[in-house]
Parts: sequence; C-alpha cells; structure tokens
Amino acid sequence: MDRTVVITGASSGVGLAAAEQLAAQGDQVVVIGRNADRLAAAVAKVRTAGNGREPGQFRADFEDLDDVRALAAHLLETYPSIDVLANNAGGIIAGYRRTKDGYEATMQGNHLAPFLLTNLLRERLTGKRVVNTASDAHSSGAPDPDDLVGEPANYRAFRAYGATKSANILFAAEAHRRWPDVTSVSFHPGVVRTNFGYGRAMRLFYKYAPFLVSPEKAGALLAWLITAPEDELVNGGYYVGHRVRQPRPHAADPALAARLWDASAEAVGLGKTGGAEG
Repeated sequence: MDRTVVITGASSGVGLAAAEQLAAQGDQVVVIGRNADRLAAAVAKVRTAGNGREPGQFRADFEDLDDVRALAAHLLETYPSIDVLANNAGGIIAGYRRTKDGYEATMQGNHLAPFLLTNLLRERLTGKRVVNTASDAHSSGAPDPDDLVGEPANYRAFRAYGATKSANILFAAEAHRRWPDVTSVSFHPGVVRTNFGYGRAMRLFYKYAPFLVSPEKAGALLAWLITAPEDELVNGGYYVGHRVRQPRPHAADPALAARLWDASAEAVGLGKTGGAEG
C-alpha cells in the first residue's frame, strides 16, 4: 500500500528511523522537524531509503502554535489524502519556560501542539489513523486541565514531561471515543538511544547507557503501528511493544481525558469541544 504518512519529530531518533523504514517500503513520507539543518539531513536519508523518491518536508517549531497552523494548512493544501499522522515530536525541558502562546513549553510542545495539529487535520483523517508517541514516563506526572501554564517555582522537568506523556495517552483514548471513525493509539517506544534530554549527564546517558533501545528498533515499532491492519490494533489502546498495556490510573481516566480535551481545545483556540465529533 502506498500510504501518505506524516511524521512529526522526524529529523532524528525514532521518527527518522520510522520514516526511513516506511520510505523503503514505498510509502510517501512527510518529514516534519524543528531544526532546518537536521531536517535537511533527515530528508536526504529518507530520500536515499526510498530509492530517490522525494519525501515531503516542513519546518515547524511546536512551541509556536502559528507554526502548527501553518503546517496544517500546508498539509491540507498539498496532500489530498493523509493515511497516518504520527504525533512523534516531543522533548524534555530543563527549566521552566513559557511560550509566546502563554503555556508551559513542555505541555505545549508535547501535547497542545499535536492536539491542535490533529484537530486541524480531522476531516482529512476520517477512516485513517493517528499514532501518538507517549512513554512509560507517564507514571511520573498527571496533567492538570485547569492549569496548562504552571509556575516556575514548582517546575520539575521529569514531572512536567510525565504529565505530557500522560496527556498523549489520554488524548489517544479520548480521540477514539469522540472520533470512532479514526483509529487512534499511543505507545511507549522504550528508553531510546537518541540525542534526547538536556544537560551533559542526561545526554551521555541517552547516548551510552547499555540497556537502551536502538532508534531502529523503536522506529520499527512506530512503523508497525502505522502499517498494521486495522483489525490487529485496539483502538484507543496504549501499546508497550506489540501489546496493549494498561497505563497508570490517572492516564486511563475518561473523566480526566474529557476535561483535558476541552481545556486543550480552548487553549489552542478551537472552542470548548475542539474539532467535529464523529
């Protein structure tokens, strides 16, 4: 099948590995990244993997919601069909930072931006698929729908990151409930050997720790979730490896998921209920 697959955070790590594997299978891959130089290098790798087929590309910084809107407009104008949206972009931020849109940067980059992008592409995704890169780090934090701004004095990097990964899981499950015509899943890619993290110590850990998962293996899991037949997936499920796992209770709470959806929709300017329901 010649799919059109949009992958955010595809200029390195898991997203790039999946993009290369999908291009090698003959899919039309659209590579989204924040850094122009890394994006150009990634596009070259995906082109090579696809035997010269030119991948799509777009530079967008998810800490700027106007960039997300521009990305959505480009995708809608350029691709009549989008078979899969892989919301893979994400990161952990050492210190508190508030975006120009007014939200804590981890929450915006990891949750609000992909939430907005998915809603803006909603109609193009009818009968299609959304895959959200979450993490078992969701155990370390829960999102507060009433406070997406936070306080500098209370900021803890791993707790903030965990809250956004919980948000990714809650979003996937709530999308399944609101949009039954869209297959929506989230997954834990493993602790992956990438340039993830901040500070020398953390970057060394993610580069050299012996038990880490390779980007290629994690990318293969993302590629499987993108390409697996619909009847092999559990809609709304959280995957660890090729099996659905129950996330922590706060990340499996339908009431919290609904509150987060409505708060997120208001935060990104979509109104209380966001995009059209199924």
